[in-house]
Amino acid sequence: MTNDLFTILERVSNLLRGEARRVGQAFGLAPVQHDALYYLSICNQYSDTPLAVAEFLGLTKGTVSQTLKVLENKDLISKTTDSDDRRIVHLALTAQGKRYINQSIPPESFTQALETIPAAHQQALLEQLKALLLAYQYRSGREGFGVCKQCKHYGQHNGEFICGLTKDRLSIDNIELICREYQ
Repeated sequence: MTNDLFTILERVSNLLRGEARRVGQAFGLAPVQHDALYYLSICNQYSDTPLAVAEFLGLTKGTVSQTLKVLENKDLISKTTDSDDRRIVHLALTAQGKRYINQSIPPESFTQALETIPAAHQQALLEQLKALLLAYQYRSGREGFGVCKQCKHYGQHNGEFICGLTKDRLSIDNIELICREYQ
C-alpha cells in the first residue's frame, strides 16, 4: 500500500511539474523560477523573504538569489526593504507576475481531471492529503509553511484577525496564505 500511494503521489507531482515547466518555458522561465513565483503567490507577509523562498523550495540561498534576480529583471517580482529592519527584503509579485500565475496555476488539465471526481470525494481527498502532509512534515523535520488560519498562533480579538506569535493584525486575505511560522 505504501509503495502504491508513493508511486501515485510521485506521478501526480511529476505531471504537475512537467506541465508547469511547459507553461514556464513559453514565458522564458526555468522550473525553479516558476516554483519561486508560485510560492510568492501563496505566502503571507512573514514569509515573503528570500530566506523563506529558499526554505520552502529546499534550495541554497545562492540559487534562490540568482532566481530572484532573473524574476526581478523580467518584471515578475518587486523587492521592498522592510520598514522596521532594513536588513530584511520583502518580495511581491508584480502585475505581470500575477498574470503569469493566474494563467498557469492550477493547470487547466488538473482542474478538468479533478472535476471528474464527485465534490464529496474531493473534500475527503483534501482532508486526507492535508493530514498526510502534516504528518510527513513533522516526521521529516520540515514543519511550517501551513495556512495561517489553521495555525495555533491564529486568533481573533474584537472582530480582528490576529497572529498570536507577532501580535500583528492580519487581513482576511492574509489568513488564507501560507506562513513559514505555521505550527
